[in-house]
Amino acid sequence: MLQQVNGHNPGSDGQAREYLREDLQEFLGGEVLLYKLDDLTRVNPVTLETVLRCLQARYMADTFYTNAGCTLVALNPFKPVPQLYSPELMREYHAAPQPQKLKPHVFTVGEQTYRNVKSLIEPVNQSIVVSGESGAGKTWTSRCLMKFYAVVAASPASWESHKIAERIEQRILNSNPVMEAFGNACTLRNNNSSRFGKFIQLQLNRAQQMTGAAVQTYLLEKTRVACQASSERNFHIFYQICKGASEDERLQWHLPEGAAFSWLPNPERSLEEDCFEVTREAMLHLGIDTPTQNNIFKVLAGLLYLGNIQFAASEDEAQPCQPMDDAKYSVRTAASLLGLPEDVLLEMVQIRTIRAGRQQQVFRKPCARAECDTRRDCLAKLIYARLFDWLVSVINSSICADTDSWTTFIGLLDVYGFESFPDNSLEQLCINYANEKLQQHFVSHYLRAQQEEYAVEGLEWSFINYQDNQPCLDLIEGSPISICSLINEECRLNRPSSAAQLQTRIETALAGSPCLGHNKLSREPSFIVVHYAGPVRYHTAGLVEKNKDPIPPELTRLLQQSQDPLLMGLFPTNPKEKTQEEPPGQSRAPVLTVVSKFKASLEQLLQVLHSTTPHYIRCIKPNSQGQAQTFLQEEVLSQLEACGLVETIHISAAGFPIRVSHRNFVERYKLLRRLHPRTSSGPDSPYPAKGLPEWCPHSEEATLEPLIQDILHTLPVLTQAAAITGDSAEAMPAPMHCGRTKVFMTDSMLELLECGRARVLEQCARCIQGGWRRHRHREQERQRRAVMLIQAAIRSWLTRKHIQRLHAAATVIKRAWQKWRIRMACLAAKELDGVEEKHFSQVPCSLSTSPLQTRLLEAIIRLWPLGLVLANTAMGVGSFQRKLVVWACLQLPRGSPSSYTVQTAQDQAGVTSIRALPQGSIKFHCRKSPLRYADICPEPSPYSITGFNQILLERHRLIHVTSSAFTGLG
Repeated sequence: MLQQVNGHNPGSDGQAREYLREDLQEFLGGEVLLYKLDDLTRVNPVTLETVLRCLQARYMADTFYTNAGCTLVALNPFKPVPQLYSPELMREYHAAPQPQKLKPHVFTVGEQTYRNVKSLIEPVNQSIVVSGESGAGKTWTSRCLMKFYAVVAASPASWESHKIAERIEQRILNSNPVMEAFGNACTLRNNNSSRFGKFIQLQLNRAQQMTGAAVQTYLLEKTRVACQASSERNFHIFYQICKGASEDERLQWHLPEGAAFSWLPNPERSLEEDCFEVTREAMLHLGIDTPTQNNIFKVLAGLLYLGNIQFAASEDEAQPCQPMDDAKYSVRTAASLLGLPEDVLLEMVQIRTIRAGRQQQVFRKPCARAECDTRRDCLAKLIYARLFDWLVSVINSSICADTDSWTTFIGLLDVYGFESFPDNSLEQLCINYANEKLQQHFVSHYLRAQQEEYAVEGLEWSFINYQDNQPCLDLIEGSPISICSLINEECRLNRPSSAAQLQTRIETALAGSPCLGHNKLSREPSFIVVHYAGPVRYHTAGLVEKNKDPIPPELTRLLQQSQDPLLMGLFPTNPKEKTQEEPPGQSRAPVLTVVSKFKASLEQLLQVLHSTTPHYIRCIKPNSQGQAQTFLQEEVLSQLEACGLVETIHISAAGFPIRVSHRNFVERYKLLRRLHPRTSSGPDSPYPAKGLPEWCPHSEEATLEPLIQDILHTLPVLTQAAAITGDSAEAMPAPMHCGRTKVFMTDSMLELLECGRARVLEQCARCIQGGWRRHRHREQERQRRAVMLIQAAIRSWLTRKHIQRLHAAATVIKRAWQKWRIRMACLAAKELDGVEEKHFSQVPCSLSTSPLQTRLLEAIIRLWPLGLVLANTAMGVGSFQRKLVVWACLQLPRGSPSSYTVQTAQDQAGVTSIRALPQGSIKFHCRKSPLRYADICPEPSPYSITGFNQILLERHRLIHVTSSAFTGLG
């Protein structure tokens, strides 16, 4: 259509569609560069392609934070950006009247939560959910938020209060390195991956000053102490004590240089997190003195030696497995460092105690080699888990304020992101279960935010159909039968667990769930759960044992016998303490499994989140290699799906993804009013009626409403046109609502409007083409007539000029010719008269004159015509013709050149004049003269001889002149 307007032939349909798509994208984008869009909701339409393009453009422009409605998307820059987190920038966001108008930043979320708490009208507790996969920057984001609150919420009036606030701030900040050292590890995806979830509660008093904090942890990956994946490391603290201990400490902890430990893989890798002095200083600020620290590190060294204990298989099942020869030193050193008797430690690992019968008789059974390794690992995990919980309690006691001293809080939740590995077990099931719960909470909050926006715009509409993850949650935690309930039931049954049997039970009992799948080609027992972020395959091998998390009672009693002060505090000998392995009396209490404990803590966390105003920060890792300025769309897309932004986009698509302001809507679709019968002179006329209201770009909202209504009245016409063309999808009525400031529509409605706009533009193009062709034809006719007139005038002018030049040339030649003839006649007459007078006056004395002088004078008189002839002869005259002239003038005989003689007038009888020429005529056969008008006679002559021949060869006149001369002489 546009090519026809320009007078060209229409091109391919693909190019036209591409142009229209770019034009539509330009309209929806508002001609705003992608990297300048601070909010992904401003991207029109809201699709995965446009969201990825916007994030990539901002990331390449070193803009790492982008709003996405109620969510902040944080891209990991993978390079230091110190000016992005400076205290000056924190104060700038804190002092801004409207921080949401500044560039998106993590400080914007922090300031918004702080101001919500600071509100005098019913302040509400706030919470910030920081999620993302390992390496996306969750820990760094939480650390920046804590620094921000420590800076902006510590502004007391008195100096003493300032000291207290500064001490609390320092303790809160020092809790990070301690928890990261004991709870973070280097993984394949991240050098500082948090292997636990935490909820930090920042406590504020009535003056909105930070008075304390509290930390609650979730699901520590304690199995990492005894089992590390390939190319991964153990917790940071083990590497810190091996690399940063002094010589005396190495002797005290039995950590010589170059010592090898089975539970300490990849010790040669040096990371920034391997800073032992920072951890010790932070522990000191938290109230953990140096002797206690040394005691902690000594216990950790004992765990390393415990991992070096390797057992040899026993040939007799009645005999316990003995440690290998090179492991005996490790047994002795581990027992010394843990404050345990060596023989008791070895016996508890080798022999299992069984209680049976009503009298609780005790039986001792030697363990196989694999069971010995399991009991050894269980002992190490038990010690480390108790140590980590004790550190958290110490941190809370150091930074937590009294209940009466704070009124509100701001919660920071740092949890695992969605995980899917080749080998997924109970840890990944719990992590993904938590993400499902948080995703449901996020979706409900997002829908509520959408409803609020619709309410502000005056729309009465609610989400009816969207992808809810409740079926997946029912599969995992539902009642009465779910995956968790089946796993817990297997733990309660007193029978050996079978991976294949567990798979069969899950597939049989939950076969009707749409979120359960299975891989028939898999050789290993497993089941598949379709999460909101994608399907994940879980292996059933070892699932029940991990859920039980069995702690043999004899191992607990062993640790209670320790002489180490720290272990004595971790495992007190309290007769009131009941363990799950020793229920009182004959009653059997339900087994408290890992899934049960995690589910209870997760429900408690969700209750806290529901009681607060949540804010979401989604951390995204642009690439898995940790390279700056590298944005891989495939990896980012998978993370967007995992953190729920894709689901948010889908929910937005289920509502009204296209939102256009009234002004932009009228500016683009005002042409559709031409299709309405009341506002057009005909159904197909592109010209509007005279009464059509005009629109200007600066119209007020009140004037835009009738224009929008006129556009909406054309929808039936557009629907009928779509039905006639055979497009049933477009013929269906699409929902469209006009709010107070925006027009909400779906993709189908946008396509319908664009088709109608294209139709009007086509009609206008045809009218413009007809008018242009008519105008061009008229102009061509007018130009043709003008050209003909100009040509006639120019021809007449040229003809007149040519004739004038001919007359002028003829006149000049005529005058020159006449003057020349008169001059020649006068000259000839004068010379003739002079010669005759001299001849007759000197006749008496002629004899005395010298003969030489007489001959010279006669030669001059005779040769004068020769010079005149040769000077005026044409340039093209041949040599033969020149000779004839010379011969005639010199009176030479026509013979050989040697016989030429010069005859003077003295040899002739009588008196000779200049006019006395030889008898006969001499003709010049000359070509056309180079002069333009030399061959044209200006006046008719009665003689046929012209040019110089007329001068020289007029015989009758020459004879007459000669006769007259002789008569005069006589």
